[in-house]
Amino acid sequence: MATATKRSTKQQRTRTPGDHAAWFLVLPALIPILVLSVGPLLYGIALSFTDSQSGRTAATQWVGALNFQDLLQDTLFWDSFRIGLLWAVGVTVPQFFLALGLALLLNQNLRFRWLARALAIIPWAMPEVVVGIMWRLVYHPDAGVLNETLANLGLGEGRDWLTGTATALFAVIVVGVWAGMPQTTVALLAGLQNTPRELHEAAAMDGAGAWRRFHTVTWPAIKPVALSITALNFIWNFNSFALVYVLTQGGPGGRTRLPMLFAYEEAFRYGQFGYAAAMGCVMVAVISVILAFYLVGRLKGGDEA
Repeated sequence: MATATKRSTKQQRTRTPGDHAAWFLVLPALIPILVLSVGPLLYGIALSFTDSQSGRTAATQWVGALNFQDLLQDTLFWDSFRIGLLWAVGVTVPQFFLALGLALLLNQNLRFRWLARALAIIPWAMPEVVVGIMWRLVYHPDAGVLNETLANLGLGEGRDWLTGTATALFAVIVVGVWAGMPQTTVALLAGLQNTPRELHEAAAMDGAGAWRRFHTVTWPAIKPVALSITALNFIWNFNSFALVYVLTQGGPGGRTRLPMLFAYEEAFRYGQFGYAAAMGCVMVAVISVILAFYLVGRLKGGDEA
């Protein structure tokens, strides 16, 4: 009897009107996700198994895994995949270290610190299209600020950074680092501000230097934030489109053609919707694997803690 009473009491506690109200509160955020994210994702997966093309009068046919078989032999796609990985790593790694240094600086008691923090997030507030247009002017071969500065310093007459096969990828990576650094800085700065100052003071009283205090106090406190923002940055950078499209449109000679740009060209320039959808599925699979490794690492880290 006592056990039955406890079960009925537990059921009464779990089935409250507040639970139903919670679902109604979640729906305004859940419906757009289902309509704008989950729905298109499922449609794209289904489309990848068809021969859908633009301007085709015949009915779309189910071709199974044919698009994926063709994709395995498409050297241009795998070359763009390699470029995408170089771009993602090349942007994410410098982005993190520069943002960490800036966050440590902005965490100090500096004069006009509020102004410095406001200026630091300006690139984050700018749309990617505006950032791309601005940096195209900076890299302009004839009237660009960069070439003018190099000429005034006697370091050469400059070059066409965005159309040179040796410099294009490096040039867009620099823009990617500049544009994405503020959000990493804000995240790391929030982690630094949540670190108790008493720990730093105690370490300083024990004779620990700046590097030892960072290694033993600061880094353990901000490590969860650092891992999270780095994983998110890698995913965002790997899926980049607008910034590189405005800067180079994938050129010169495909040297900056990221996987998203390649899929865009296949879909909207050549009209191969089914084939482009297969590319999107491959990229989703890669991102899912990266997220899985990240989540497993976080869970193991949490268990060890």
